[in-house]
Amino acid sequence: MSRSPDVLVIGGGIIGLVTAWRAAQRGLRVTVADPQPGRGAAQVAAGMLAAVTELHYGEQTLLALNLESARRYPAFVAEIEDAAGERVGYRACGTLAVALDSDDRAHLRELHALQRRSGLDSQWLTGRECRRLEPMLAPGVRGGLRVDGDHQVDPRRLAAALLKACERAGVELRRTWAERLVVVGDRAVGATLADGSELGADQVVLAGGSLSGRLAGVPDDVLPPVRPVKGQVLRLTVPRAYAPFLSRTVRAVVRGSHVYLVPREDGELVVGATSEELGWDTTVTAGGVYELLRDAHELVPGITELPLTETLAGLRPGSPDNAPLLGPTALPGLLLATGHHRNGVLLTPVTGDALSAALTDGELPHEARPFTPRRFSPVPQEQPA
Repeated sequence: MSRSPDVLVIGGGIIGLVTAWRAAQRGLRVTVADPQPGRGAAQVAAGMLAAVTELHYGEQTLLALNLESARRYPAFVAEIEDAAGERVGYRACGTLAVALDSDDRAHLRELHALQRRSGLDSQWLTGRECRRLEPMLAPGVRGGLRVDGDHQVDPRRLAAALLKACERAGVELRRTWAERLVVVGDRAVGATLADGSELGADQVVLAGGSLSGRLAGVPDDVLPPVRPVKGQVLRLTVPRAYAPFLSRTVRAVVRGSHVYLVPREDGELVVGATSEELGWDTTVTAGGVYELLRDAHELVPGITELPLTETLAGLRPGSPDNAPLLGPTALPGLLLATGHHRNGVLLTPVTGDALSAALTDGELPHEARPFTPRRFSPVPQEQPA
């Protein structure tokens, strides 16, 4: 094997990069294996930091982790921008979730009640109050929720900044994929890379996003139960003559489908996103583009006047409970940082902190412990007497 780092991170998306950066800050020698570091799902993600408006029933434990990561975001942004010398497009602009008919209004009312029971800060607005905040909204808006604490960041710029911060921190980048985990004596000790070389490491972090469950050599009982969830996203440009088009993130449920519009500070407008269980397909379809534009038009009619500049599809890493898998597995030497599903960008700060702690201290911090990969490990059966 070549010279061994302390940590090998398999996967160079934002989760792998933040893990590598934080580990290097703690004095560990780190190598990242990825053919295109800084790419991955972050290139498609909208970057909503929506711990409150994306609250779902049954996800209260995940809510606590989301809120903690959102709380850390301002300091995290200041640190990463200083380390990289680049801005990441963080905006504390708030979010407005609106209803277009009586059924959607009832659903939003239920969500508001759940938010209030969970101790979250959100304000119910009438349709007129929504349109006063965002004049481009459709006249038929029936009501909405104003959440000033749900912010946004540009995931592409964040990925680029993390990549530069890693390089400045001395992280080695191996621009090839890891094809097989190397296990010796019931311990992960490195990986075989696609270029045929073997790279040893004291500890291995599998942060391969939706590909994490496909790494050869990982024992079945610790292989992460991660699946790809397809999302199609559109990017439009707001000409200066139309500015300001939207001042905050606007989202809604239209005919049962979620749609959101995220205005960037540079004039870009991101519209998304579909959620499709189609395996490894990343085709941009006419139907997906049509549905997004149709639903966005019902929400903000003026959107059809904007230039359409990009259509893209990516794969979110979904887990059985839609929550991430963080920290040591049952296989010594192997840790996971995957399965973040729709919250990968939001959970970037807390994931980096949790994994660096686990790599140096051997244990997850308390806020990350409910998300140990061992929660999916088979329960040993008692042998009959």
